[in-house]
Amino acid sequence: MTENGTILVLGATGRQGGAVARELLRRGYDVRALVRNPDAGPAQAVQAEGASLVRGDFEDASSLLSAMQDCAGVFSVQTFRGPGGAQAEERQGKAVADAAAKAGVGHFVYSSVGGAERDSGIPHFESKWRIECHIAEIQLPATVLRPVMFHEIFEEIGPRPVDGHLQLGLWMPPELPVQMIAVADIAKFAADAFDSPGTWLGRQVEIAGDELTGPQMAQAFAAVCGRPVNYVPLSIEKLRIAREDLARMFDWFQADGYHADLPALRNLRSDLIPLQAWLAEHWTSPGH
Repeated sequence: MTENGTILVLGATGRQGGAVARELLRRGYDVRALVRNPDAGPAQAVQAEGASLVRGDFEDASSLLSAMQDCAGVFSVQTFRGPGGAQAEERQGKAVADAAAKAGVGHFVYSSVGGAERDSGIPHFESKWRIECHIAEIQLPATVLRPVMFHEIFEEIGPRPVDGHLQLGLWMPPELPVQMIAVADIAKFAADAFDSPGTWLGRQVEIAGDELTGPQMAQAFAAVCGRPVNYVPLSIEKLRIAREDLARMFDWFQADGYHADLPALRNLRSDLIPLQAWLAEHWTSPGH
């Protein structure tokens, strides 16, 4: 065990958990990664970066408890995109918290979502809020991080060529700013929490790294690719036909939205990644 102790990271083969595992390893922690299949490629990649692997499953309470033995902390994240949706996410998140309480884990860092506490009506926000409430009810020593929209969403919905021009379309009016964060910055805040439990234990913190309107996002893309990018607001009502959950989220952006205190967060960390910097490293313009 290193001086910093061992942290069990859930979701270490995924985007967010993987970033947290790498950041903790960089800071000198022993990282134990919970994986369903240690022989699978993603698990082997995590191991190659320095983590130890432990077999377990969110639906198997005994495997969770075993994985947490002798851990100083746990990083917990679940997804609503798997089988069972937000209901499975809630069940699994509560089971992980219960196992941590039973194992006597001293610091539980849970990744929720910005606005979870504000009665959004969005299923995958409400599931995270109920997990937060459960963590509080069982008096688990915890830090709750509430990240806003990920920069990484633009791996899926970036600008597209339309009639020879690049067009960025989102379901929000051009004057509406939306807060965003890089997954790597979520990892920094999670590691900060483990580094400084006296500062972070018992807190619920909405975290962001940038705030942009749709046209400002288009400008960031244009600066990176060297081509004009036009912003076009899309119809939420058309989206609602295909993806009611996503439509409700963009409704909420207009009615309430994220409330991260960006100036305070930038005082905590001067290295938060703006969208344009993230795009320069991770995004490739269509046709290139």
